[in-house]
Amino acid sequence: MSTTPKQDGAGGSSAADALEVSGVSHRFGEKQVLDNVSLDVPRGSFTVLLGLNGAGKSTLFALITRLYDNVSGEIRILGNDVRRKPTAALQRLGVVFQSRTLDSDLTLDQNLNYHAALHGIRKAEAKKRAAAALSIVGLADRAHEKVRNLSGGQARRVEIARSLLHRPGLLLLDEATVGLDIGSRESVLSIVRGLVEKEGMGVLWATHLIDEIAPTDRVVVLHKGRILYSGSVPGLLTASGKPNVREAFRSMTGTNETAEAA
Repeated sequence: MSTTPKQDGAGGSSAADALEVSGVSHRFGEKQVLDNVSLDVPRGSFTVLLGLNGAGKSTLFALITRLYDNVSGEIRILGNDVRRKPTAALQRLGVVFQSRTLDSDLTLDQNLNYHAALHGIRKAEAKKRAAAALSIVGLADRAHEKVRNLSGGQARRVEIARSLLHRPGLLLLDEATVGLDIGSRESVLSIVRGLVEKEGMGVLWATHLIDEIAPTDRVVVLHKGRILYSGSVPGLLTASGKPNVREAFRSMTGTNETAEAA
């Protein structure tokens, strides 16, 4: 099977893209983890990065967020190269990592205010933004409770609220629904899709769960460090000749596994 990514022409203009990744590779010693990866996330789009565990999704996120340095290719956030203009790029980026990162001994407000201070947001303004962000995720009435009293889904919603404080144009979420029940998963997805629709935010949603993909999403299939497809869901079905995303994924990756099974 060819390793050249299939395209359906659904990509946005590079000038308007929330994220543009071009020709990025990465190694850990002798192991090639990412191989000439290119993808884009247009503003106002919900783009799913779909791949088995170990496909390279988290490594790609680490490069975008500058936890690792990309020594090949380019990564641009709202037109700002993350290597040449890291401050300008990262100021436009919000991130929700797979691991939980809230301080459970602090209240929701305290967690958000501390994060706002790291971004240089003044106290009065931080208070307003925290209240607005908690309202977006439906937790304004619990602002003064400690995080330890929240469910896993509620804590994840607080992390989304925290990622919005500096008003980013691009939001990255790495396996944001792992460990959550069905209701919590649906709530988190609904909140993030609402940000795309109402705020025009670009979202890159990394997952191994095929049922989190909607027919109107853009989808990027990442397998063993290579992009096999990037475009619309209907385009994916056409390119693979399969009736649904699950069968298309199996066909393109040459495995009998679905992402969920991994």
